Amino acid sequence: MKCEIIAVGSELLTPFRQDTNSLFLTEKLNEVGVAVAFKTIVGDRKRDLVSAVRTALARADLVAVMGGLGPTEDDLSREAVAEALGVGIRRDAQLVVGLAARFAERRMTMTDNNLKQADIIDGATVLPNPNGSAVGLWLDTQFAGHRKIVMLVPGPPSECKPLFTNECIPRLREILPPRHIAKRVLKATMIPESTADALLAPIYTTYKDVETTILAGNAEIQLQLFCSKPTLEAAQQRVDELASKLEEALDTHLYASSDETLEQIVLYYLELKQETLAVAESCTGGLLSERLTSISGSSRSFLGGAVVYSNELKVDFCGVPPRLIETYGAVSADVAEVMARGIRHRAGASMGVGITGIAGPGGGTEEKPVGLVYIAVSYGHKTESIECHFRGDRERIRLWASQQALDLIRRRLM
Repeated sequence: MKCEIIAVGSELLTPFRQDTNSLFLTEKLNEVGVAVAFKTIVGDRKRDLVSAVRTALARADLVAVMGGLGPTEDDLSREAVAEALGVGIRRDAQLVVGLAARFAERRMTMTDNNLKQADIIDGATVLPNPNGSAVGLWLDTQFAGHRKIVMLVPGPPSECKPLFTNECIPRLREILPPRHIAKRVLKATMIPESTADALLAPIYTTYKDVETTILAGNAEIQLQLFCSKPTLEAAQQRVDELASKLEEALDTHLYASSDETLEQIVLYYLELKQETLAVAESCTGGLLSERLTSISGSSRSFLGGAVVYSNELKVDFCGVPPRLIETYGAVSADVAEVMARGIRHRAGASMGVGITGIAGPGGGTEEKPVGLVYIAVSYGHKTESIECHFRGDRERIRLWASQQALDLIRRRLM
């Protein structure tokens, strides 16, 4: 079954407030085998709300409306859903009594507009809300000759999440056929999205019952696999079977088969092999160190690093010969390799990394343009470097350089 989530509130259409409830609802719906096909954000205008609800009813089996159940003039979710369904609204006397008691307990005066929260759509079941004054509503109804389930839940997360969990999910379990969704996430790095899709599409397109999505961002790609079956075992078997084939095709580009980050994987390999790491960073300005130290327990393997931004510090701290900089420039493979060996020796680590480059937006030349980065890894008896050309702004170049460095460490340790 398909669901559409409608988040109501003009504030959600500004840069200052985000809809986070829908992520929680999606997780809970997936647990009972419901796929979320659409998410809509609509402001507090009745005609727009009615249009959004009608559209959702036409294309989804379940509709979850979040927000717009309060006492103010712009809380219009009840009215919009009633109009979309062509039914009326009544005021529930028992809810009025409950509201009055709630205000009396808090020694507050209940204004007339609060009575709006006692309005119930005809045919709806009231969903109690112990965490707020706005109750939820459940409708098992018809639209254009088809059965539809409509759920109205309050917007504040402290009310929305427990009400949806305690009231909506048990009702859905009662009416839905047994259905379970299995998920897998595969992560690969330093491979373009188009290249990955050309490599993997001939494989995943043969699995019609597994939904495969490729997401690109933050110098990596993620493959998200979803499968819905009557049993979790059957769904998991199909997802795992496809994942195994995709992993084989990605080969060394694959770094995780679950939610681990690349820095977590690097630290895992370092600890597994009982190795230690030190880094010397120039253009990344400590970003590689920051990513590693963001992981709890990283001190077991990561000894530390230095931001050797100036040529003087490259010389004094990493032992780069001044003549080498004069001959090849600070941004060169030779300097990166000496930086890697120098920080390794200085820290007493078994592995050293050196990064030097031009992050921009200025400082580039025709011979050495912005985005040119050299990354070196010193490990065992070998020091190797690679030349990279990254595109984008300063932030993107620094991010990609740190990602490439982590991937080189991973590959050396493998």
